[in-house]
Amino acid sequence: MTNKTIGKYGEQLAKNFLIKKGFKILELNYRYSRLAEIDIIAQKDDTIHFVEVKTRTQSIFGTPLEAINQTKLKSIYKCALYYMQNISKKYKKYQIDAIGIILNKNDEPKITYIENLAF
Repeated sequence: MTNKTIGKYGEQLAKNFLIKKGFKILELNYRYSRLAEIDIIAQKDDTIHFVEVKTRTQSIFGTPLEAINQTKLKSIYKCALYYMQNISKKYKKYQIDAIGIILNKNDEPKITYIENLAF
């Protein structure tokens, strides 16, 4: 599998994970510019969640979540603000979340979900 294929598969797994947790998916791969994209925008209760998804086939070089740095978080934040300014529905609460997925060859994928990342 290519990195792009692995990423798309991970985003599909993350989407299904969120749906099972009671989230409503609002957008997938929302782009603000060629440099800023949010993998999943979802809603649960009165909160909008901007979710970054990272998928790896192994964790030898670090976990998927370790790949989310301050620069990436700032990019997601700017994209999230742009999104909220350009939709008709207004949300009182929002947060940036992350889902890390490790695809094991013989086992179920390991999914780690972290809510409300701070930066």
